[in-house]
Amino acid sequence: MRYGEYEGSAEGLIQRELDRIEQERGVRILHAVESGSRAWGFASPDSDYDVRFIYVSSLEHYLSLRPAKKDTIDWVVNETLDICGWDLSKALSLARKGNPHLYEWAASPVMYRSSAEWGRAWEVARTYFACKPALFGYYGIAQSTKSDFLMDERVRYKKYLYALRPLLACKYIDENRAQPPVDFHELVRAVAPESLKPAIEILLARKATMNEKDTGPRIPEVDAFIDEALVKYGELAKELDDDAEKDWGPLDRVFFKLVATSTGR
Repeated sequence: MRYGEYEGSAEGLIQRELDRIEQERGVRILHAVESGSRAWGFASPDSDYDVRFIYVSSLEHYLSLRPAKKDTIDWVVNETLDICGWDLSKALSLARKGNPHLYEWAASPVMYRSSAEWGRAWEVARTYFACKPALFGYYGIAQSTKSDFLMDERVRYKKYLYALRPLLACKYIDENRAQPPVDFHELVRAVAPESLKPAIEILLARKATMNEKDTGPRIPEVDAFIDEALVKYGELAKELDDDAEKDWGPLDRVFFKLVATSTGR
């Protein structure tokens, strides 16, 4: 990958930019991974790199009286490398709410860096996984993908997968009451109906040779599954009992400890 004076591997550029973020923003990155199609296992030849990270700020940042403290960092390098991160406070708050993106970042198979501090935080945060908010989150992703990108006669196969994956995640949650796998192939093996697997194989084979914006004819078997699953899991998300953990205590304690140790206070 070439960027300015840099010429080398994509991972080398990613590591360089993560170092720059720490230096220029005065934070410490605790965990950084790949998100999106490269983590899910169905990247196209021209797929972007979507790097996501969790960072801890200074003690002064957390103790500031300013009412609106920024808790995200957006760091777009170029058209193929997008890096963004969440402050530890935001990450742990979203863990309590069952945010599916955070749970996927924690389990991504493509890791750029991590730390013992993040490991301790995640041991606590992972216990807050809850089926109802996770299912709602995945259902919402699939629903918006369908309405925004899958209504024309020809569709981007990337978007088919972006609808299929969260719906299969809903099916996994329904059947296992647990966090679904990040890897799409593992998810397919675990819960995809046998009748759908041939269509998925065709879809994956075609996407592997297509660029991100290329389109193809609709696949009836995929359309049928998406439509039926949207109805089923939309209803299930409403019917499930609220299983979210309400106690902030464990998250507060691990947050206080990590901020104190990471900032050297």
